[in-house]
Amino acid sequence: MNLTSEAILVPLFLSLKVAGWASLLSGCAGIAVAWTVAKWRFPGREFLDAVMTLPMVLPPTVLGYYLLVLIGRRGVIGAWLDRELGITLVFTWQGAVIAAAVVAFPLVYKASRAAFEGVESQFEQAARVLGKSEWHVFTRVTLPLAWRGILAGAMLAFARALGEFGATLMVAGSLPGRTQTLSIAVYEAVQAGQDDVANFLVIVTSLVCVLILVGSGHFLKPRHATT
Repeated sequence: MNLTSEAILVPLFLSLKVAGWASLLSGCAGIAVAWTVAKWRFPGREFLDAVMTLPMVLPPTVLGYYLLVLIGRRGVIGAWLDRELGITLVFTWQGAVIAAAVVAFPLVYKASRAAFEGVESQFEQAARVLGKSEWHVFTRVTLPLAWRGILAGAMLAFARALGEFGATLMVAGSLPGRTQTLSIAVYEAVQAGQDDVANFLVIVTSLVCVLILVGSGHFLKPRHATT
């Protein structure tokens, strides 16, 4: 088997790119929403929490359908992007990023919310008493105390985005060299009887995910725990 072949390296690098951007998008959105839900009390708070967690339990194909309704060429957002800006997201790697980000979002959100709720409020209140702004409190007190849980959630989101299949296939399709990620490449290789390619891609994906899970477990471990 030629390990430098397009059938192996292109899906690998594309998956890493998609997972990286998806982790960044879901991370920024997840941290912002998690901080809002964790630190503020407002009507509909638990409903918002349920909606934010929904991608974790919905079938990926259902998420893919919702995304097509939103960002497809005839979708609510997609039609406007196509008409006004000439941007098409369906069957592009950017569409794969959006699909992976939506699927990975709950992992960042839940981990970040738990991390924010674990921050002792007296530290934040002490900063406010000293006249610090809310932005200063967040960046200098809350975030440094919660970073371990947030990073663990981001790592899990990266692993989830790396292995995403259903929603990505519906939104981005399976275009070799353009939208064919690792998980889709494995499926296509199995369908084509290319067991050597499928085996290698499965091993690579499994190793990366195991390393990420070990790393995230390290950051989720209580700081006083000993190895």
